Amino acid sequence: MSAAPAQSPRQQRLAARREATRARTATLTLPASVGWLARARAAAVERLNTLCLPEKRDEYWRYTDPAALIAPTAAPVEVFEIRDESVVFGAVERLKLVFVDGVFDAAASDPLEGEGIEIDRLATLSADIHWAQDLYGALEAEGQTPVARPLAALNTATATDGALIRVTGVVTRPVSIVYRRSRADADTTLHHVIRVEKDAELTLLENGPGAARSSVVTEIDLADGATLHHVRTMGRDHGRVGITHMFARLGAGARLKSFTLSVNGRLVRNEAVVWLNGKGGSAHVAGAAMGDGAFHHDDTVFVTHAAPDCESRQVFKKVLRNGAVGVFQGKILVEQPAQLTDGYQISQSLLLDERSQFLAKPELEIYADDVKCSHGSTSGEIDPDHLFYLRARGVPEDEAKLMLVLAFLAETLDEIAREDLADDMRERLRGWLQRHSD
Repeated sequence: MSAAPAQSPRQQRLAARREATRARTATLTLPASVGWLARARAAAVERLNTLCLPEKRDEYWRYTDPAALIAPTAAPVEVFEIRDESVVFGAVERLKLVFVDGVFDAAASDPLEGEGIEIDRLATLSADIHWAQDLYGALEAEGQTPVARPLAALNTATATDGALIRVTGVVTRPVSIVYRRSRADADTTLHHVIRVEKDAELTLLENGPGAARSSVVTEIDLADGATLHHVRTMGRDHGRVGITHMFARLGAGARLKSFTLSVNGRLVRNEAVVWLNGKGGSAHVAGAAMGDGAFHHDDTVFVTHAAPDCESRQVFKKVLRNGAVGVFQGKILVEQPAQLTDGYQISQSLLLDERSQFLAKPELEIYADDVKCSHGSTSGEIDPDHLFYLRARGVPEDEAKLMLVLAFLAETLDEIAREDLADDMRERLRGWLQRHSD
């Protein structure tokens, strides 16, 4: 018999990665689940075995080292206590769902009920028939092409809890998911599913660090005419690491607005995958990040226009100092049926010293003829002419710099639909800048 052909170095590396991934998944203990959920978890494990755990040589990980995210255990991080600062979203009348170290805290949460809304939890599902069974893991699986997102598959397999929210009407009181932590070694995996029915509307708030290491996946299905406003803040624990994935599918005329404020954290990666599948849909994904020192923040976004007359906006800005690193990877894919597409993408950084870095990879891929798409990426320091203008009019230097940085970030805040929430984010930006002024 002839000998099998020798493997190329690339094939050898792939075989080694698959073996290492299978060794890792073999050690996983999947949460106890009802039938459909158990099947979804098992399918996610198989996806992960095929995709392999990420490594820095992968195209969409070359700017961010995933080692801390895939390590078997989380490195302990001191719990950061916030003093003399108002509670995030504390002034908003809201329905709170509180998770402490990844465990639902019923005593700190509000009753999981409201007009026009149904709320269940992943950890307490007992019936083998549930509206979420067609969504849990399904959007994550679809989002694995054309770019692999193996840590999302790992989350689907191992998530211990999460909110399952179905909206059937216009819900005026926001749902607020609060992540708290009490342990230095907290390592959490949560998975939320949001279904907003035809012409229904919801505001979803998220805040808090939650863990020394966290993974949160949110799968969102917006029916025709549905609206979701999403505002998220990521806490000030300086040593935390975490990854989030948002998978959102929009029907005809559906509206999504998502904004994330990130402040500090050793390593944070936020991924968003959005499909505009119905005519006239609109998706706005925005973020503002501010980092000082040992800070690495990565926004990775992929928006697919699959239907005509849709609009998308990606607006991301980062303020970096003392060697902080910011990353933006954003793509707009316009498929052939998506005529009259309006796609906009901007990523910018303000570097407050020479040691900080901003790494950007903006992309457009267009197969339709009648489209309007643009993208841009810039990086620079505070404009000395603008600073001189303000100083010449009697504005103190620290206040002048503060004004210019807030003006730089203003475009991201414009993506928040509710003015009271935008004002809250603006004040938190101001507070961080004042605390970190020279």
